[in-house]
Amino acid sequence: MRRPSCGYAALFAGKQRADLVFKQQRECTQIDDQRVLAINPGSTSTKIGVFEGEKLVYEGVVRHTAEEIAAWGGVIAQAPMRMKLIRELLAKENIDLATMDAFVGRGGIVRPLKSGVYTINEKLLDDLYHLPSASRHASALGGIFAHELGEEYGKPCFIADPVVVDERNDIARVTGLPDVERTCVFHCLNIKATARKYCKEHEKDYNNTNLIVAHMGGGISVAASEKGVVIDVNDAIAGEGPFSPERTGSIPMKLVLDMCFSGDYTKEQLYGFCSKTGGFVAHMGTNSALDVENAMLAGDEKAKMVFEALGYNVAKTIGEMAAVLKGNVEAILLTGGLAYSKPLCKYISDMVSFIAPICVYPGESELDALAGSAIRVLSGEEDAKEYLG
Repeated sequence: MRRPSCGYAALFAGKQRADLVFKQQRECTQIDDQRVLAINPGSTSTKIGVFEGEKLVYEGVVRHTAEEIAAWGGVIAQAPMRMKLIRELLAKENIDLATMDAFVGRGGIVRPLKSGVYTINEKLLDDLYHLPSASRHASALGGIFAHELGEEYGKPCFIADPVVVDERNDIARVTGLPDVERTCVFHCLNIKATARKYCKEHEKDYNNTNLIVAHMGGGISVAASEKGVVIDVNDAIAGEGPFSPERTGSIPMKLVLDMCFSGDYTKEQLYGFCSKTGGFVAHMGTNSALDVENAMLAGDEKAKMVFEALGYNVAKTIGEMAAVLKGNVEAILLTGGLAYSKPLCKYISDMVSFIAPICVYPGESELDALAGSAIRVLSGEEDAKEYLG
């Protein structure tokens, strides 16, 4: 788990240095006695973290084979067995769930909502189980597991900043077709957490600071954060914004329409380009940015073109968000797994550093972000919101 320091020097600092800085920061953090279990389910694994205040005291991963997942059935059908394995792992580590002050899980693709921490009420639980968009994605299990444990031990249970947070300005929703409104699905949890981290490190008021945050992973979200509110961001799942290791991003509509009616593709294949089989997968046959980077460094000209084109598109989208903020940008933050790539971060920086200073936060700190959200509520720093659906 890594939470590297910010600063332009981070562009050229290796992963080892980032880990060292993170360790030093953890040792200096004031620790509260509030204990929180954070749960972050993915398609084939569940990450769990036990926190005492801001300090991570245990991190574990429960992994599942493709055969196990297939045998269990759909996402919701997987819940009992995956919960059983989580309990077994925690018991093996002698972690007493009764000592937790709160449980927090990754939120699913529920109905659009404002940023914040949400108590898992019956309406939210019902949507996690039954809303088609939510029940198809493993992140829904985070809220389901947190609720189960909260009910069992009589403790608060939350979700925080799910991908459907929608704070866009109304003007940002308008497209060239009245029946098509821009939607909002993005990496809200890590983007908000990274922005808060920057502000804490630089003694800035998060609610009075303008930032551009680019989350770069299997999908890419570039957000304009105005005084703590994401007023515009590309929809990272609907085929908008930069292409990524697995997603097409924005492509010319006419050419897509030609593909749709060519008879060469099924509807499922075309949807797949948006979320799983576009980007590096389509160009290079892999979703590994490291493989593409290594091929580029070995002299592969196609790899170089595709790798730099990804950086070019991220930088171009950062420029768009700078216009949204009317040039009033405190800093540009690069985060996510791709931010470990020094060549990629340097390429982007060379294009956009004229806008604002660049800060790099490699990796994702989703367990930290989940726990931090719960702790802000427990400490009275933030009020939990009610999900109305």
